[in-house]
Amino acid sequence: MSRTKTKAFGLGVLRKDAEEKVTGQARYADDLPDSDVLHGVIVTSSQAHARIVSVNKSRALSAAGVRAVVTGYDCPKLTGDPIADRPIIALDKVRYAGEPVAIVIADELYQAMAAALLVEIHYDVLPGVQSPSLAFATSAPLVHPNLGRYHWTDEANPKSGTNVATHIRIYKGHPVEMWARCDMTVECHVSFPQAHHAAMETRCVIAEVLPRGEIEITSSTQSPYSIPGLIADTFDVRESDVRVHVPFVGGGFGGKSSLYIEPLAVAASKAVGGRKVKIRCTREQDMMTLPGHIGLESTIRLGASRDGRILVADITYWFDCGGYSDRGVIVTRAAAQDCTGPYRIDNVLCNAYSMYTNHPPTTSYRGFGHPEQTLVMERAMDELAKKLAVDPLQFRMQNAIRPGDTTPTQTKLTRSSVGNLPECLTRLQQRLGWQGAVVEDIPSGLRAKGIAAVWKTSSTPPNASSGAVVLLDRDGRVTLVCGVVEIGQGTKTALAQMVAEVFRMGPEAVDVVFEVDTKVHPEHWKTVASRGTLLGGNAAVRAAKDAVRQLAQTAAVVLRCNPEDVEIEDGFASCRHREQHIPIGELSRGYVFPDGTAVGRMVVGRGSYTIEGVKSIDFETGQGVPGPEWTIAASGVEIEYFPHDFSYRVIRAVTVVDAGAVANSELALGQVKGAMNMGLSLASREGFVYDASGRVTNGQLRVYPIHRYGDQPFYEVDFVLTPHHSAPFGVRGLGEHGLIGMPAALANALTLATGVEVNQLPMTPELLWRLRGGRWDAPD
Repeated sequence: MSRTKTKAFGLGVLRKDAEEKVTGQARYADDLPDSDVLHGVIVTSSQAHARIVSVNKSRALSAAGVRAVVTGYDCPKLTGDPIADRPIIALDKVRYAGEPVAIVIADELYQAMAAALLVEIHYDVLPGVQSPSLAFATSAPLVHPNLGRYHWTDEANPKSGTNVATHIRIYKGHPVEMWARCDMTVECHVSFPQAHHAAMETRCVIAEVLPRGEIEITSSTQSPYSIPGLIADTFDVRESDVRVHVPFVGGGFGGKSSLYIEPLAVAASKAVGGRKVKIRCTREQDMMTLPGHIGLESTIRLGASRDGRILVADITYWFDCGGYSDRGVIVTRAAAQDCTGPYRIDNVLCNAYSMYTNHPPTTSYRGFGHPEQTLVMERAMDELAKKLAVDPLQFRMQNAIRPGDTTPTQTKLTRSSVGNLPECLTRLQQRLGWQGAVVEDIPSGLRAKGIAAVWKTSSTPPNASSGAVVLLDRDGRVTLVCGVVEIGQGTKTALAQMVAEVFRMGPEAVDVVFEVDTKVHPEHWKTVASRGTLLGGNAAVRAAKDAVRQLAQTAAVVLRCNPEDVEIEDGFASCRHREQHIPIGELSRGYVFPDGTAVGRMVVGRGSYTIEGVKSIDFETGQGVPGPEWTIAASGVEIEYFPHDFSYRVIRAVTVVDAGAVANSELALGQVKGAMNMGLSLASREGFVYDASGRVTNGQLRVYPIHRYGDQPFYEVDFVLTPHHSAPFGVRGLGEHGLIGMPAALANALTLATGVEVNQLPMTPELLWRLRGGRWDAPD
């Protein structure tokens, strides 16, 4: 039997969940039957920073159908990871407009909504902090005066008596002395506001406290295995008494990795004697109450020699993590650890601050600090190339990071860990038709192109792990069970293809269990950071190999050969030197001979994997190993700009990713193109607008204009294949990388077309008008 042709891995097969989703049979958290469910509605703060003088719930309690009203005093424990800085419901003060101040529980949703309007809250308004740079000032009001009394893990580095939720310093080489040797320097200031994930499904949780104290939770989450620990700490119960179910999740993009409403639902259930309570967020609450995309203000200086070699970088980030730190402190670290982009720079100083403000809290967002870091770095790269009078692409090629170089955290890179940026840039040049930083005249406007180079590693803890079980049915079908959450990314289909490849069978013969049940399914760290194929893939492949090994041992007895000579393919076991073929289903529970004797055992494949080689970053030196590999990409856009009204349109977008290997060609294309769309939408039109007190004024989709149909350019994607040796089949994470470079490439194209530096997001026509001095150039 030939072993050269792939059976499953790399094929563009249909997703395992496709039929359920396109026919409407797929069930999400809010779709589950609710005949015996009470409904919780969150009452939120109208003020961004204020003391809570009183909460009067008497009118709400007397309303029809109302069972209870819960306030912060009913559950005063602080929660949060890695800093426990947040009460699940506001206590004493509110720190952003939209913060939960009460929960109303009623028989029907409409009753809870009506009663929520009857909760009377009186505030004493406090001075607010409306930007991360202002929060950094020594005279700024303190969002958390008691910061020094909070508990935090070693993933955070807060500064008591300030608004600094974390500070990380990257120091490499001689970044102070090296400026004297620079022939050319540039400095750029880059900023953008917080934004919304805009997943199709808003967050929803159902919680029930059973009579014996066990807690059942159904949640639309990316982090089911983190919930039991959170609930145990918050409500003083045993972690083993908390069971979490996750059905299909309607998108997440990192937003559903934070655990915000799960404790609210448990508190609501406890308030009504343990009955099931559902809390489903409205779109407005999803945008303004729950964590969103982080904001940033940044300054960068680059210095280079006359021949174009970058000598030194000095970068400062002030991230806007909002009223509570949540994952914003980890996003800050992620940006810092890759601050230079995919370039060799031997002298680096980076100070990254995660700042408390009176804006909504923030969390993971597709790219996890890297769209932000990339925009900062790539704008400076283009400005430095302009000053050196060199082609921006060739400038990037000259300084591209390569095997043997070191990262900002001083991790030495190999071909396996870093891939091939020069090849990505070469293919981008070909596909985009790049001929330098040129502007072409078109009717009524100008055409220009912009490029960006991208890299990203994960920010996983050193013990991030995943487990998998592979079961074999009597009819020869294989079932994969693992804790990866299906949020729309198609990972479980890719994992099924990996398992099928180990069994040397078609992917249609492998089933996957989509629902996650933390009590019975092997744990998977979190479905974030493009780690599904590395962590879950390694676990699944090991489980499949374990099952195949068990089959081979039993088949060897039946076929009278060595286990090493047994081949498993197309659902049969055979020996290289015998004609007999045994269906693997007949071996799944041991094999019974014609005389009634049996041999072997039930086949249950087990596999697990813990991330390798990761070392925590030192907050003072910046040294460490943040991840096992970096995925490299190169991005470009072509735009048409119309100076008479400052409008523009993206007509083409290109991304070349070093994917290592591609598990499913169609899924990979969809992932990268979808990410590119998300990046262009974020860059061109998205971002929260605040009033003078810090309230979000565009917290509805009708005034928050994400990309719609008809807004899309033509997308092109190409894959370079440099294997990562620690990953199954050599794959690298690629779910985020199509997004990361789009804002930077668009900013570089618009800078070229408009003649002014475009360093702010969102890049709307109004922004371009303002950057041009607020003047209108009439067409000829």
